Amino acid sequence: MSDSGLNFAADRVTLWGRPGNQTNGITMAHLKPRTELATHEVINQAPPLEGVNCYENDIALKEAVSRNGAAWMDAELGRLGARVGSAEVQDWAARANASPPVLKAFDRYGQRIDEADFHPDYHRLMALGLESGVSSVAWTAEQGGHAAHSALMYVLSQADQGVCCPFSMTYACIPTLRHQPDLAAEWEPRVTAAAYDPRCIPAGEKRGVTLGMAMTEKQGGSDVRANTTRAVPLGANGEYELVGHKWFCSAPMSDGFLTLAKTDGGLSCFFAPKWRPDGTRNTIQVVRLKDKLGDRSNASSEIEYHNAWARMVGEEGRGVRTIIEMVQGTRLDCMVGSTAIMRAALSQALWHAEHRRAFGPRLVEHPAMAQVLADLALEQEAALAMSFRVARAFDDAPHSEHAAAIARILTPIAKYWICKRAPSFVYEAMECLGGAGYVEESPMPRYFRQSPLNSIWEGSGNVIALDTLRAIQRDPGVLEALFAELDEARGADRYLDGLIHTVTTLNVKEALGEATARHFVESVALAFQGAELVRTAPPVVAEGFAATRLRSERGYTWGAFAPGLELDARALIERASPLSE
Repeated sequence: MSDSGLNFAADRVTLWGRPGNQTNGITMAHLKPRTELATHEVINQAPPLEGVNCYENDIALKEAVSRNGAAWMDAELGRLGARVGSAEVQDWAARANASPPVLKAFDRYGQRIDEADFHPDYHRLMALGLESGVSSVAWTAEQGGHAAHSALMYVLSQADQGVCCPFSMTYACIPTLRHQPDLAAEWEPRVTAAAYDPRCIPAGEKRGVTLGMAMTEKQGGSDVRANTTRAVPLGANGEYELVGHKWFCSAPMSDGFLTLAKTDGGLSCFFAPKWRPDGTRNTIQVVRLKDKLGDRSNASSEIEYHNAWARMVGEEGRGVRTIIEMVQGTRLDCMVGSTAIMRAALSQALWHAEHRRAFGPRLVEHPAMAQVLADLALEQEAALAMSFRVARAFDDAPHSEHAAAIARILTPIAKYWICKRAPSFVYEAMECLGGAGYVEESPMPRYFRQSPLNSIWEGSGNVIALDTLRAIQRDPGVLEALFAELDEARGADRYLDGLIHTVTTLNVKEALGEATARHFVESVALAFQGAELVRTAPPVVAEGFAATRLRSERGYTWGAFAPGLELDARALIERASPLSE
């Protein structure tokens, strides 16, 4: 039985579990590994990192949750953190990724059904997340809802990132749905039900739903102006039929999709449910499931609309502006998800280094390794601080012009920087485990394959950097709001002061263009991370970040410091340890 009480089918594949799990009726606790083999004794190996609370043992996360208005969620996050860190849930993730979804285009009678068949553990992970409120709490909480959502997403991402894709889109759809009040009135209660119902039946018969998104097409990709999908009106009540294709439709098992199509009035936003109002299946055909580098547990697809029934959302011809509010939310989840991957990889590296000995001392006691781990810990905490500052801006935006401006400008900046940093970070953490981190028995290869995704999804690097420039050009006030927050950090560190001065005195009109967009975004990201750490983190973190990121003596790889830049590695490692409390 899953957390939801749903009885999922037997596994499609049989994998060895950890002690205490059941495999083919055999209790794995009775099959403990032998440490004395015929040729040698197995020693000097780190035990599995399991039974650790991914919330309670994360000092920086608990501090971020508290200062950003979601301390009321503490008990629930603690319960979820214990589940995610358990051997059982970690095994769910491993099995769900080892057995990706399979497309079932037809049923046994030859009828078109276009469904994805998932491993049972995928459903268990979905139930765990949705029933925790990950997709609903931002819209049902009285305060700090987006910060609470981000904390739930951060913890759940340390189990499996694949299920976090439908979590994210289901969370982020609400602002776009609200452009059509009657549609929101029908679907918002279903989205915020905090329940998982995997059955493919009309939404009105389900305990809860998930929603997806389909924007890009083969010929245009990010350039949605090149889309060719057409919407033909059926009458005067906002009903249309869609004809065309989508190159990427994330989570095709969703109960409905926000999508883009052209009308005589221009590119518009539409909502296409899985089932028509008359109770028949909508004609949204899944052409194939994508064979992806990572994100293996989740289904991503190519689809075709064959006169699919849909409702227009928002104003005709304003489709991008309507759906971009959903994209803004999923971009928040991109940065949170990448930060969580960093945390998961760092925890594995720290755990290994604390238990493995080399040439006598433990790995963590070797200065070279300690500097690498401390450097990674600084990067991860800076990403965490920045992500939750964005989440707080989301919470404050409805009643604060400053917060709305910060949310608009900092979302692409943070998404660009944090997601770009993740692959290199995870690789370095993997290397800390040596060869053991490269084999598939370790979660590290899965983290590494997953790590580039958030930088590509919801706008790759150039798209995001240019979106930052567009935000500044359309509303110079967003830059003023950002600079005001940077100014609050002046005087705390001379290296940070130097970068803040450089960024805030830049002649934006003359200096910024497509060719320089990335450099500007990276400079602002570093300055903001430094400023946020100065305001919120212990001195060992804030000073270490400024000294190692904002001085020219730093090398090009993790832990590569010139003389005089050594970190207080012990303090940073103790703070970041997965056993910290």
